[in-house]
Amino acid sequence: MTDLDLGGGYSARPISLEAYRAACARLEDRIFGGNSLFAFDPPVRAAPPLGESWNWGVFHGAELIGWHHAHARDERTVYMADTGLLPEHQGRGVYSRLLPHLLDAFRAAGFTLVQSHHRATNNAVILPKLRAGFHLQGLNAYEGGVNAALTLSLDGAYGQAMHVRSGFRAPSGEAARRLGVPDEGLPGLADAPSLPLPADAEAGVDLGGGYALHRVPTATYREVYAQLEASAYETDSFDWGDRDPAPAPRGPLWSWLISHAGRVAGWQASRAWDTRTAYMVNTALLPAHRGRGVYTRLLPVVLDALHGEGYALVRSHHHLTNNAVIVPKLRAGFRFQGLQVDEHGVIAILLRSFDPAYAAYMDRRSGLTR
Repeated sequence: MTDLDLGGGYSARPISLEAYRAACARLEDRIFGGNSLFAFDPPVRAAPPLGESWNWGVFHGAELIGWHHAHARDERTVYMADTGLLPEHQGRGVYSRLLPHLLDAFRAAGFTLVQSHHRATNNAVILPKLRAGFHLQGLNAYEGGVNAALTLSLDGAYGQAMHVRSGFRAPSGEAARRLGVPDEGLPGLADAPSLPLPADAEAGVDLGGGYALHRVPTATYREVYAQLEASAYETDSFDWGDRDPAPAPRGPLWSWLISHAGRVAGWQASRAWDTRTAYMVNTALLPAHRGRGVYTRLLPVVLDALHGEGYALVRSHHHLTNNAVIVPKLRAGFRFQGLQVDEHGVIAILLRSFDPAYAAYMDRRSGLTR
């Protein structure tokens, strides 16, 4: 592997394991000194053999300013164990530009899976990983705090199997065959009826690109939802059958419709979760309106409205592998807070704090800061 030009005067090239370890000894306090780690007693046993490893130095001009170290975990899995950049070189996109080169090297080496762990609130690293195709696979507490476990599949069928396991997609094709389950086929979405924006919708907030967000009465939202639900969702959820539901949670519910050219393009509904937390219950865009940045642009409008109602926290739940929604949420300041299994599948719980002191408290709890 030759030197990689990362732009902006940055480059990366392979270095020896010894050179990587020497760089860690010299620079890691400057890079990771603000993290909170449990101080173990000195080990009494030797570490297991490391096995095959890959080591890159990251340079600014001729100066070594960071590194990446990975090693084989088993015959199909490589573990991205350690990446560091000096603080003055962070926030310049160096990691995002390095990442695809690393993944190409792992793919060429014959690996199927790439795994890594990061502090659960370290969005600066988690976001580039999710954009590169990694998915959240779990949260674990360890001596460094609370870690998010991420996995990237270099095998398309296994990637689809991750969607099946999370409940985001029904099993089909090669993923169903390898899982040993019936091929249910992709159910597909019903054709969306063209609904005009209801007359009782309030004046909209401009979201750009011809889209607007309108507050509507709860009854109007529910009527629209009933007509369009089959056109918006193709996830693999448990069917409760004819069981009569219990009464809906009491408390305020805020409802919006998304419009485009005077027609309904989607919706958002939120409600109170507790005395300090609002819950973003349900957001959807009809397929023709996805991939246009609408969700990213509506998020600050909804968050401002919920903050204006007096809530300090906002939570939301999403399928574990639904990066199309999770990435905009993390970019808007949400953090991973937990996982749960419910009728929809395996769900990631996200939390957004409007109080910077509480956000800093979350970083402390995760071990990202002291």
